[in-house]
Amino acid sequence: MTIRVMLVDDQVLLRTGFRMVLAAQPDMEVVAEAGDGVEALQVLRTTAVDVVLMDVRMPKLDGVEATRRICAEPDAPKVLILTTFDLDEYAFSGLKAGASGFMLKDVPPGELLAAIRSVHSGDAVVAPSTTRRLLDRFAPMLPSAGKDPRHQELDRLTDREREVMVLVAQGLSNGEIAGRLVLSEATVKTHVGRILTKLGLRDRVQVVVLAYETGLVRAGGGHG
Repeated sequence: MTIRVMLVDDQVLLRTGFRMVLAAQPDMEVVAEAGDGVEALQVLRTTAVDVVLMDVRMPKLDGVEATRRICAEPDAPKVLILTTFDLDEYAFSGLKAGASGFMLKDVPPGELLAAIRSVHSGDAVVAPSTTRRLLDRFAPMLPSAGKDPRHQELDRLTDREREVMVLVAQGLSNGEIAGRLVLSEATVKTHVGRILTKLGLRDRVQVVVLAYETGLVRAGGGHG
């Protein structure tokens, strides 16, 4: 199955470099390119895309707002944010906007390809621990616990699911959660799947973001 990729970046040279890397892969095809967010949205109306590689700092419409609009559409492609700076406010905003992860632009080709395949298969590619560092840094920008109406959504979770959600938000992998709770990894994966379904979330990254926004987990790794 070929993964259809769209490149969105205002630097033509960068797009060319990414295109050459992806074109050499038997399971990937660059089906579209755009130089800014407005053009990206226009192209997506007529082109079927699985994964969007999205720059953040672009003219007309930045990558964060473009991501927000793309992810609001039904059957939206997955978005992978490409940023120049690790843990910057753009990456934070991109995750909140619905991106499935972020990577640095100077990422080794092998890691970029693995990230695209991972996002396409439904996983989030930014490590939960990285997401947590990001959220710890920008936690003051989040609403204080109790003001977020989605806090009530957490009541849909069983005690065990809530326990798993806290550990996901603290950056633990399924294997680490299994060890902590003395469960099989398959059982943990099932719990994570149920959490995503009940809360209407796309992936683990959004679990982490919601846990912070609702006060379930606080900056510094503690939980409420």
